[in-house]
Amino acid sequence: MDSKVNVKKLTILSVMIALDFVLSPIFRIEGMAPMSSVLNVTAAVLMGPWYALVMAIVCACLRMMLLGIPPLAFTGAVFGAFLAGLCYLTYRKNWMAVIGEIFGTGVLGSLASYPVMVWYTGTHNQLFWFVFTPKFFGGAISGSIIAYLLLLKLSKTKQFKDIQKLFFK
Repeated sequence: MDSKVNVKKLTILSVMIALDFVLSPIFRIEGMAPMSSVLNVTAAVLMGPWYALVMAIVCACLRMMLLGIPPLAFTGAVFGAFLAGLCYLTYRKNWMAVIGEIFGTGVLGSLASYPVMVWYTGTHNQLFWFVFTPKFFGGAISGSIIAYLLLLKLSKTKQFKDIQKLFFK
C-alpha cells in the first residue's frame, strides 16, 4: 500500500513540475514569473513545503539548463515555495501560503539574488541589493493572488481534497 501512495505522490509532483515548467515561460514578463508563484502556492497547499521545494528546485534547474534562464530562476522560486508550504502547514489557511510566497520570493528570493548574480556576472558595481525586489515582489504578488483565486475553487473539489490527504496525514 505504501508503494502505491508513493507512486501517486511522485506522479502528482511530476505533473506539478511539468505545469510549472510549461506555464512559467508562457506567461512571463521580463524579470517576473507570476505563473511560478501561482504554482508555488498551489503546490504548497496541495503537497506541503518539502514537495513544493522539490518542485521549485527541479523547475529552476530545468529552466536554467533548457531555457537559458540565469540563476534567478533558482533564487526566485525556492524560498517562496518552501515558505508558502511552511505557512500553509502551520496555519492550514490558503492566504497564509500566499503570505509565505510573497515574503519568500519577493523579499528573501530577491535579496538572495544579488550575491548570486554578482557571482554569475562577475561584476558588482552595476547591481545593488534591492535591484531585483520590485520585479520579484510584483511577480509574487500577482501570481499569489491568482493562486488564491484558483485555490478558492480547487479547495472545494473532492479530487483536490483527496490529493491533499495523500500529503497531509
